[in-house]
Amino acid sequence: MVSDGIIENQSAENVIFRQMVFKNVIFKQINFRYLNLTDVVFENCDLSNADFGEVSMDRVELKNCKIIGINMTESSLRNVVFDNCNGNYAMLRYADCKRVDFLDCSLSDADFYTTKLSEVNFNHCNLEQAQMSGTKLSGIDLSSCIFDQLGVTSEDLRGLIISPEQAIVFSRAFGLVIK
Repeated sequence: MVSDGIIENQSAENVIFRQMVFKNVIFKQINFRYLNLTDVVFENCDLSNADFGEVSMDRVELKNCKIIGINMTESSLRNVVFDNCNGNYAMLRYADCKRVDFLDCSLSDADFYTTKLSEVNFNHCNLEQAQMSGTKLSGIDLSSCIFDQLGVTSEDLRGLIISPEQAIVFSRAFGLVIK
C-alpha cells in the first residue's frame, strides 16, 4: 500500500502495477504511458492532469478521486469502477471500455469521442457538455444523469436510454417542436 504521499515529476513507459492500493496519494506532473494496472485501487487520490495514455486497466477501482483532465486516450478499461470521482475534462478518446461503471461522477466536458462502450453504466453522473460524437450509445442508460448539452450526432443516439426530461433536451437540439 502506498498512502499519504506525493508522487511528483515522474515519467515512465510500460510500468506494471498489480495488487496495489494507493490511498490519499497526490500524483503531480505524471506521465505513465502504456501503464498496466491489474487489481489496483485508488482511494482519495488526486490524478488530475496525469498522462495515462494507452493505459490498460483490469479490475481497477477509483474511489473518491480527483481525475480532472486525466488523459486516458486510447486506453483499454476492463472491469473498472469510477465511484464518486471528479472527472471533469477527462480524456477517454478512442478508449475501449468493457464492464465499466461510472457511479456518482462529475464528467462535465469529458471527452469520450469515438470511444467503444460495452456494458458501461453511467449512474447519477454529471455529463454536461461531454463529447460523445462517434460513440455508439446503443444500450447505454443515461436516464439518471444530468446534462443540458451533450456532444452527439443523431446516429450516436440510436438505442440510447434516456428520461422523458432528457428527450426534451434532445428534441431542442435537433430542432423538433413538441406540441
